[in-house]
Amino acid sequence: MLPRKKFGLITTAIVAVLAGLAIHANLQVHATAGECAQNLAGDELIPSPIGTVNHAISIHRSPHDVWPWLAQMGAGRAGWYSYDFIDNGGRRSAERILPEFQHVTVGSVFPAIPGARDVFVVVQCEPERSLVLSWRLPDGRYQTTWAFVLEQPQPDQTRLIVRGLVAPGYRPYGLPQWVALLGRPAHFIMQRKQLLSIRRRTEAYDQR
Repeated sequence: MLPRKKFGLITTAIVAVLAGLAIHANLQVHATAGECAQNLAGDELIPSPIGTVNHAISIHRSPHDVWPWLAQMGAGRAGWYSYDFIDNGGRRSAERILPEFQHVTVGSVFPAIPGARDVFVVVQCEPERSLVLSWRLPDGRYQTTWAFVLEQPQPDQTRLIVRGLVAPGYRPYGLPQWVALLGRPAHFIMQRKQLLSIRRRTEAYDQR
């Protein structure tokens, strides 16, 4: 067995490394305090959320170049650019812009997983500025909203801000509400991967 002192040092080092990795991961998709506080498209749909998540990333391309990657999202479409074995049936997310999925309107379905027809549905859409997806109950009430907002701080640069809201009474598939709220860490993992993948694709893609 390791001496107690050495075991303590190893444990401390492991915790420090994990904490450093977590901080680095968060900084990659960190939304500023101002971004977290500002009003975004779709906020009015769930005015008193019980849960809110905010992430953001800077992309060295204009909103015009970023938008096509958002417009084609969805399982069975271009994918979600995250972990495809989880949300795209194992099919690799597209590495190019797909013209057949560029026409987006309110009511368009962006399936959360292959075969889904109610999660997620476009509820607001302003090309090159904002896209709001939602999961609604049969009576029309919003369970969640997922907003993608594109801001242009300077030419040829986009700040992509993503906000998720959860409504009171949110119980996906009948799960207790407290169980649903434990999904925050999982959401962060998936969202981080998605944003980094969108940036990589956008900055590498030749749209000529």
